[in-house]
Amino acid sequence: MKISERINEQSKWYELTEGLQIYEPMTSAEFSTGEWRTDTPIFIEEKCKQCLLCIPVCPDSCIPVVDGKRLDFDFDHCKGCGICVKSCPFDAIIMKGGK
Repeated sequence: MKISERINEQSKWYELTEGLQIYEPMTSAEFSTGEWRTDTPIFIEEKCKQCLLCIPVCPDSCIPVVDGKRLDFDFDHCKGCGICVKSCPFDAIIMKGGK
């Protein structure tokens, strides 16, 4: 049974995990952790040289790559840490305050 089927708006307070902590393996796809974000990365495609240096530094694997090209962010899971901004030598990623 999936977590989303067990925990819902009808769940009692004592059935919930504290602070959306994850206690079971392989469940991160079921949580939209992007709602925790306070800053949002903005991908500027025109500046991107597709060096892909941002991909391995993203701790949440929120930068999809298809056919060797990076795409826009997976905002459902991006927490807005900004590590990708620091890794981009072409200023193709900036941070915007707020969601």
